[in-house]
Formats: sequence, C-alpha cells, structure tokens
Amino acid sequence: MNTQKKFDKSFSCEFFPPKTEKGAENLRTTLADLATLNPAYFSVTFGAGGSTQEGTYDTVKEIQDKGYAAAPHLSCIGTTQASIRELLNKYIAIGVNRIVALRGDMPSGMREMGDFRHANELVEFIRTETGNHFHIEVAAYPEFHPQAPNAQKDLENFACKVKAGANAAITQYFFNADAYFKFIDDCEKLGVDAPIVPGIMPITNYSNLRRFSDMCGAEIPRWIAKRLEAYGDDKASILAFGEEVVTGLCRTLLDNGAPGLHFYTMNHAGPTKTLWNSLELSNR
Repeated sequence: MNTQKKFDKSFSCEFFPPKTEKGAENLRTTLADLATLNPAYFSVTFGAGGSTQEGTYDTVKEIQDKGYAAAPHLSCIGTTQASIRELLNKYIAIGVNRIVALRGDMPSGMREMGDFRHANELVEFIRTETGNHFHIEVAAYPEFHPQAPNAQKDLENFACKVKAGANAAITQYFFNADAYFKFIDDCEKLGVDAPIVPGIMPITNYSNLRRFSDMCGAEIPRWIAKRLEAYGDDKASILAFGEEVVTGLCRTLLDNGAPGLHFYTMNHAGPTKTLWNSLELSNR
C-alpha cells in the first residue's frame, strides 16, 4: 500500500442516465443533494453498445451546466474510432476534462466488438486524439474480472491500461478490504504507480445487491449475506446494518492509505450522504 499513501484523497459519486422523465427529476434532486458534499466529480455510466450514449451525454451536459464536474464513461464495445472521436470533441466543447474509459460488456445478440477490443486501446486512442486534455480513469477489479482467464492475466491487463496512459483507476465494489490491499500489493510488484480508488456500494436492499454482485463478480462475504437474509423485509435493520458494515469498510480502507472513495449511488442521495457525513469526508 506504500504507493497509494502518497496520493491526494479524492471522493466522488457515480450516476446512471435516467430513462424516464420521473427518473430525470429524481436525479436532479439527488444531484442537488450530493453536490452539497462537494465531490471531486460525478461519473455517468455508459451502456454497452451505445445503448445509453445519448442519455450519458445529456446527463453529463446537465451536470456541467450546473457548474459541477462530470466524468462520462466511454465503452469500447460496439464503438468506432469515428464515434469516439465525435464524443470526445462534444465533451471537450462542454468543458469536460475527465473520462472513465472501459471495455464494457458485450450485449446479448451483439457480435461485433467495434474498433477497440480492450480498454488499453481506448485509452491510447484518447491520448492520441486529445493529448493530456482528459484525466482518464479506468476500471480495476480487486476480486478479478469475472471474464478474466486467471488472476495474473487480469493484473497484467490492468497494468496495460495504466501504461497506456490512464491517470487513475476506480475499483469494482467489494466488501473484503483484504482483497483490495492484496490487489494493491500485486499492482506495486508490476510497477503500477497510479491512484486506485475503491468503489463503494451502500447496502440498502439484499436482493438487488445479490443480483448486481452475481453480474459483476463481486463477492458478498458469507457473514454479511447471512445477516442480510435474516433481516428479511426489515428495511430499517438492513439499512442500519449496511451502514455499519460499509462505514467500517471505508474507515479501514482510508486508515490504511486508500486514495479516496468512489460511491455507486444508484441515483439515490440518502445512503451515500449518510456514509459521507459519518466518515467526515472532504475534497481539499
């Protein structure tokens, strides 16, 4: 963890593009609420194959127009050099200076990868097209990408993204701090020297959490799963237990040198705001 301790701490939040007007209104309320915390930026996800490309741009533009920093996700899957170049120019035009560059997941039925097979190729292209205009974030997987052939290959793939020009990384969420610390140690052995910010998922609903975790390969420790199962439909107990667990995780990470936290808000302000205030976080 030695390399991580030297980086300034950065605290940020993630949204997904709303699909309905009601969802858009909810996100505006959430944005206004979380903006009071002064996060370093708000990232906005990007659907594989461009499924929410327009929604991502519109959401990013609205955040930027309100005077806050937004970081759009860009995905390799189904994109071309021309389409990425057009998006980069559009984002530059509205003042965006941070990008989250991802490989993305292949949607069912899609057979063509597009011009980029891996995220490091996307990072290289962004650097070639725009120089150092963008601060580029990439993804990291302390518990390893579910599609990786093995742990060592996944580590090497991550190192390639950083060497291609990424400035920093955001991890998939996890609940086992030791997995993060071991991942950092392994990255240091490969010569990776960049901030690797833990992604944090508030616990608010066990069935949703289990579904998300099955999809992305994040492990829910057995003791946490059994406790959440025991609460059944007792939402108050789930929220209280979730807050206790995730607050403890965040404190452990920060106390041991993690260079910040990135909150997966699921477009709701309450759980993230509670954690943020409990931890007394500040971007200074």
